[in-house]
Amino acid sequence: MSFGGFIGGGSSGGGGGDAGLMMADNLYSTIPTSALAHTQPHMVSPPPMVQPIFNSLPLSLAVKPKMEGAGDMGLIGENFGPGDADKSKEEEYESRSGSDNIEGASGDDQDTQGDKASSSGRKKYHRHTPFQIQELEASFKENPHPDEKARLELGRRLNLESKQVKFWFQNRRTQMKTQMERHENNMLKQENDKLRIENIAMKEAMRNPVCSNCGGAAALGEISIEEHHLRIENARLRDELSRICGLANKFLGRPLSSLASPIAPGNSDLELAVGRNAFAALSSVGTPVPMGLDFTSAVTNPLPILPTIRSSMGMTSFDVSIDKSMYLELAVAAMDELLKLAQIDNPLWFRSLDGFSEALNLEEYNRVFPPCVGTKPSNFITEATKATGTVIINSTSLVEILMDPNRWTELFSCMIGRASTIDVVTDGTGGTRNGALQLMHAEFQVLSPLVPVREVKFLRFCKQHAEGFWAVVDVSVDSIRGGPSAQIFSDCRRLPSGCIVQDMPNGYAKVIWVEHMEYDDSNVHQSYRPLLRSGLGFGAQKWVATLERQCECLAVITSSTVPGGDHGVISPSGRRSIAKLAQRMTHNFCAGVCATVYKWEVVQVGNADEAKLVMRKSMGNPGEPPGVVLSATSTVWMPVSEQRLFDFLRNEQTRSQWDVLSHDGAMQQMFHIAKGQDLGNSISLLRSSATSPNSNQNGMLILQETSTDVSGSLIVYAAVDIPAMNVVMSGGDSSCVVLLPSGFSIVPDCYPDSAGPNSSSGNFGKEATAGGGSNGCLLTVGFQILVNSLPASKLTLESIDTVNALIGRTLQGSISALLD
Repeated sequence: MSFGGFIGGGSSGGGGGDAGLMMADNLYSTIPTSALAHTQPHMVSPPPMVQPIFNSLPLSLAVKPKMEGAGDMGLIGENFGPGDADKSKEEEYESRSGSDNIEGASGDDQDTQGDKASSSGRKKYHRHTPFQIQELEASFKENPHPDEKARLELGRRLNLESKQVKFWFQNRRTQMKTQMERHENNMLKQENDKLRIENIAMKEAMRNPVCSNCGGAAALGEISIEEHHLRIENARLRDELSRICGLANKFLGRPLSSLASPIAPGNSDLELAVGRNAFAALSSVGTPVPMGLDFTSAVTNPLPILPTIRSSMGMTSFDVSIDKSMYLELAVAAMDELLKLAQIDNPLWFRSLDGFSEALNLEEYNRVFPPCVGTKPSNFITEATKATGTVIINSTSLVEILMDPNRWTELFSCMIGRASTIDVVTDGTGGTRNGALQLMHAEFQVLSPLVPVREVKFLRFCKQHAEGFWAVVDVSVDSIRGGPSAQIFSDCRRLPSGCIVQDMPNGYAKVIWVEHMEYDDSNVHQSYRPLLRSGLGFGAQKWVATLERQCECLAVITSSTVPGGDHGVISPSGRRSIAKLAQRMTHNFCAGVCATVYKWEVVQVGNADEAKLVMRKSMGNPGEPPGVVLSATSTVWMPVSEQRLFDFLRNEQTRSQWDVLSHDGAMQQMFHIAKGQDLGNSISLLRSSATSPNSNQNGMLILQETSTDVSGSLIVYAAVDIPAMNVVMSGGDSSCVVLLPSGFSIVPDCYPDSAGPNSSSGNFGKEATAGGGSNGCLLTVGFQILVNSLPASKLTLESIDTVNALIGRTLQGSISALLD
């Protein structure tokens, strides 16, 4: 029996062997309470009147010295054989503290002193001083198996011989081992007694059945059908509980007995002291240790027991239990695969040409990993990438965001249309997210009408592997059960994907992100297929780049210091209020482009040649004007680089060449709030120079937010009212500002050359990656316009023509200015 190296065997320390614990295979048989005796040739039993001394409370565990006059009350009720009395004495001797040593006696010394022992009757014992015992105990906690050099150093410091130190450590290890065996024996005996009592009670109830209606005697044949079904259900639930307990051993690392037997709170320190932790959990599923994970930290942070399982509404108890157990098994397998994917490099991953991400070697993956969610459909293609980054956030805070669907959507508002938690399978334990498993639904998006939204129903499982080391994994559940419900989301599925987060000493966190999806690309326009296959659309590089940018923005906005270069004097509360308003503006813009969040009605389907038009009725939505809102989006290929187009569109000096709100005049910047070190990440308030500065009563301003990273750029703006913005700038509530956003989304085209989309038809090789040599980009423009202030009014053809003309003028003005 080994406890992760914390408790050693008898190989070191003088030749003492481990005691074996004899347990009955059948729980209904009597469990012996004594361990097999083992001899210690170099140790002599102390006099009977000497009581054991316990100097280390955390390590003494459940063994305590007998009270005077108590006798052998603990042995009452047991049947002893002829040799049991001697065994009890040996156990009492083994439980003694290592503080009592034979002075100078060990090995050959005992043989040479044998004659003196026979003549004197008993040997002279050396009692260590309290200081020596304290130092020995402290050394034992650090290293229970010291080498010869350590023993010599410790003996020199405590004025003890090396043999005395050696014998003390050997006795202390023997004592720890005996105590642990005795405690486990007691636990099994308690469980045995409990089962025996239950068995007797059930037999007694079956002998004397009672009618539930009249209270009189009843025959077994008169038991109601409902009661019969309840008994069958009870037996099935017992089997299910055993299965769940086995799963708990896998992904939470606690022993089975901690779930099945009542353990007093006072015994919780036992597992902490002997190192019963999550070692078996990872080894049981063959999980490698990623990123230099130190298992010694898990000794002081044992993983908690399996949390309570919640039931789902509208399902029978049988369906619920089957689904829950299958969810748990799938989550464990997905976590195991994620850890392996994060650790293994070649030949499982190929580094892309951009150097920021890696692509999965599908042939090697299929050889190493069994199918986790079933066989891939024939019409699906695989998209699998891995990326690494460093973010300004600690692991615990990031995990809390990922497990909260609302905060997760806010953090990745450009990538997630909406998300929700369908069911909580298991709760986190100890007030943390460790062991949390929940069933979720999400809509993943690329900001273009040419890419359909991906709807996924998946499990999200969070686990803490060590202090400051977390993993969060997602896996689809569409095919976990048969039937019509398995085909709800059939366009894509999410294979084990997620992130591993490890805290760094400087307050940052290292993130390894793995994104693995299979989807049907027949509905994706050919202009966006190279982008999606490069991983910049839904891949790991996109997730990591967005996470780094958003965490940096959060750190800057919440800081009390004003970054250099910010124009205007705005208080920290005002900056936070403006940032919150800009966040709402960007979220609404993304919802309009992808037709998510709200209930949209399609007016014009749209394609590569015409805009997509959708409309909705706004009635009482905070921060929006009432009436009919029309959203128009269109995507075009631009023969200029992404960076050049981004700089042109965000420049207030050239804005009049494409923006009708500028009144054909240059725009003036009233203030500028930086969101990070990149100048392209900022929030600014603009005013048209054609508007008189004194006309503040009915004047309008333009709030603009710009964001950029390696995966693309975003420009969102909206006209805002001056009095409302004055409230926000002073730190007031930003929900009072009414706005309808418009803007641009820019992504690299990932084409092999700059000839445009037509040159890459059917050719999506390795060169079709980010930075693959193309000088073009894909521009998506989106407008949200209030076409009528009455929600019940109908959309007219004149409104449609006006919106189409607005999009055409904006695109034509941008192209003309850039190509001149």
